[in-house]
Amino acid sequence: MSPRRKIIIDTDPGQDDAAAIMLAFGSPAELDLLGITTVAGNVPLKLTARNARILCELCGRPDVKVFAGADAPLQRPLVTAEHVHGKTGLDGPELDEPTMPLQEQHAVDFLVDTLRSEPAGTVTLCALGPLTNVALALQKAPEIAGRVAEIVMMGGGFFEGGNITPAAEFNIYVDPEAADIVFKSGIPIVMMPLDVTHKVLTLRTRVEKLKAIGSRPAKALVAMLEFFERFDVEKYGSDGGPLHDPTVIAYLLRPELFGGRDCNVEIETASPLTAGMTVVDWWQVTGRQHNARVMRDIDADGFFELLTERVARL
Repeated sequence: MSPRRKIIIDTDPGQDDAAAIMLAFGSPAELDLLGITTVAGNVPLKLTARNARILCELCGRPDVKVFAGADAPLQRPLVTAEHVHGKTGLDGPELDEPTMPLQEQHAVDFLVDTLRSEPAGTVTLCALGPLTNVALALQKAPEIAGRVAEIVMMGGGFFEGGNITPAAEFNIYVDPEAADIVFKSGIPIVMMPLDVTHKVLTLRTRVEKLKAIGSRPAKALVAMLEFFERFDVEKYGSDGGPLHDPTVIAYLLRPELFGGRDCNVEIETASPLTAGMTVVDWWQVTGRQHNARVMRDIDADGFFELLTERVARL
């Protein structure tokens, strides 16, 4: 049996972040969650830090420490997504306020200290939101780049374009300068772009299977997804909305569900028209060095079977 993979989840919950966190909590045999760091993104930092603790308690894991991080992007005003996630970020279910404490240590210091103290190459960063915390950690302690096993992150798009602007996906758009730092860091990166996440739709048949679990976490997740999908159903005319962030955790558990290729990815930071665009050299036309494994394909049914199985364990 392979050893448990040590991970840190960096997140801005978000209903789809909630599904990712639940998937991780439902997989303790494979994943050793060292902590959760939160960043401003889908909603402001105060709410993302609150939401992460709500999810820990909902899943019976108040032992997992939550650290609040950056409350704004490196150089830009914060853009949030209440129009998608609702005013709390976890709109949908009735959720209790968290009672577990928020850690006093800043998320960036936790990232640096953990990567320095754990054996090199043993910690995977799971980035579900803007990359501000990760970039700040790299700026503060550049040597940690050589100690990260890999970054598996949700963000960007190529064939699908953007979802917050015609060119940019939300997580990258919020802080393109941070993304630029991360993609130039030399850390191995696995990127889950919209090209993958738009293939995992919360179809009614799939949500019904989650609903059939009947547990408190499952009921809460279903209520979140039913709220969350309304925006994308109206926008795309699809049966259900794309479930972005859990693809990161699913990749750690079942990499065979995914298909992609090594590419060069550059982040647009200068143009006001295409700020936050991930310029993916999918066809290998530039000669630029590969810096990310970009996923394009996913077994959507296998993904939802995994998610349902693991949520049922909570």
